Amino acid sequence: MAGFTALSLGSAWSRVAGLMDEAAQNFVRTSFSSVVRDNWDMAIGLMDSAGRQFAQSSRSVPSFVGTMPVTLGHMLARIPRESLRPGDVLISNDGYLGTGHLNDITTIRPIFREGRIAAWIGGTFHSTDIGGAPSVDARDAWEEGLTIPIARILKGGIENEDVIAFLEANLRQPDETLGDIRALFAVYEQAESRLFRIVAEEGIADIDALAAEIFARSERSMRQAIAAAPDGEVTDQVTSDGFEHPVTIRLRLAVKGDALTLDFTGTDPQIARPVNSPLNFSRAYSHYAVKCAFDPETPNNDGCFRPISLIAPEGSIVNPRRPAPVWGRHLTGHYLPILVLAALGKLIPDRVIAECGSPLWNCYFTGEQADGRRYVRMFFMNGGHGALPMRDGPACLSFPSNVATQPVEQFENAVPMLLTEKRLIPDSGGAGRMRGGLSQRLTFEATGPKPVTVTYRHERVQHPPRGILGGLAGRAGRDLLNGTPVAAKARVTLAPGDRITFETPGGGGLGPPAERDADALARDIAEGYVTDATVYRA
Repeated sequence: MAGFTALSLGSAWSRVAGLMDEAAQNFVRTSFSSVVRDNWDMAIGLMDSAGRQFAQSSRSVPSFVGTMPVTLGHMLARIPRESLRPGDVLISNDGYLGTGHLNDITTIRPIFREGRIAAWIGGTFHSTDIGGAPSVDARDAWEEGLTIPIARILKGGIENEDVIAFLEANLRQPDETLGDIRALFAVYEQAESRLFRIVAEEGIADIDALAAEIFARSERSMRQAIAAAPDGEVTDQVTSDGFEHPVTIRLRLAVKGDALTLDFTGTDPQIARPVNSPLNFSRAYSHYAVKCAFDPETPNNDGCFRPISLIAPEGSIVNPRRPAPVWGRHLTGHYLPILVLAALGKLIPDRVIAECGSPLWNCYFTGEQADGRRYVRMFFMNGGHGALPMRDGPACLSFPSNVATQPVEQFENAVPMLLTEKRLIPDSGGAGRMRGGLSQRLTFEATGPKPVTVTYRHERVQHPPRGILGGLAGRAGRDLLNGTPVAAKARVTLAPGDRITFETPGGGGLGPPAERDADALARDIAEGYVTDATVYRA
């Protein structure tokens, strides 16, 4: 577009991206919850006047930035943009309109310039408690907690007391969740003024013009990357552990010219268990995999994904009909990037990774402190990363989630639990020319005088991460209560002194094990990563 040189565009784009990183840092520093402050389970995004994403914080969760523009579209279908005023902020956590489950709250604020909406700034974060009784046995979405309907939580900068009241009445820790929401309000206020300063200093007359140039260049970059790959149609499938029976996700991937199609036709139907992945979440993580494989350097924005078409039949587990339960939607959605990359490996094997110890493992600890105060805390734990074409998979780093791990000391200070063990598991990474990343074993002991309820939902216990191109599978995960194996999706009560152990899955290997470099294998043995080297000598 006329008016932007490469230099001027680069300067403006970098400054806007930096502003989003600054906004994210401000949110983390002022947040009330450990899941934002320590885990960075959040995102900040900037959209043009039409609601198309053109900048986001670099540590944003992929599903959050991938769904925020869709959420805004639903918000404007409910509350017309003509009725909005400066200082208004919209809110919702509807899983089918947002990130896929109720625990993620999205708020979005219009940015006015000269009396009209010039852009939108939004934030999404995970709220550990959302009321109700989220359960691995939930049979519909109503059992999973409080749905916040699309509403104005700020009107002209003033809090909507009705919205605040129903949040306070339904949450176990309203101060924590409302504290995070109010932290976003402050972030928006500061980011808006700084955006206007950037626009003025860069001589940008129209934010939409900047966004349009970013979209056009990003789309061109992605199309060029896809066009460089060979045309072809490939298929693959992955099987998850599921509940009473496994669930299979099927993919047909087609590259034709500078466009790519992802077709999930044939995938198993939705089930009456909380692992269904709403379309927004499925699309976001499918797009993310394509971005990683073809054009990882260009910052995410609407233009990057224009060459991608996605087909997901309604009623399938990757596009369920309401009110299918969705609390653990990542137990399906996190398989999609891995499946996309597995299919792409048949066309561009040098650009993909082996399967990782994903979906992400986590657990919820709830109960009462000795003084009667209630607590709800979540703990994330990663499996091993899949092997890469040029190096081994990192230990305890899963994909596609990028949430951070909470410091053990912070967790132990918040709940009456002691983490007695946190160590790597030898031989857990899949053997290959490049070895899969090792997984970890963690043991939690209840140390308080009152029982602790632990709710967890884990995958890769029955179906471990696959290797690729001749690499072997990683080690399957395992859950134990006082040393005895238990179901991978359950809610258990720990009496004082009880211990629960989680052994996350290891990453898959890449390439035939016999081709592993002898020095690399010797280092593995010396470090204790590998204790049984016979598979490498077959």
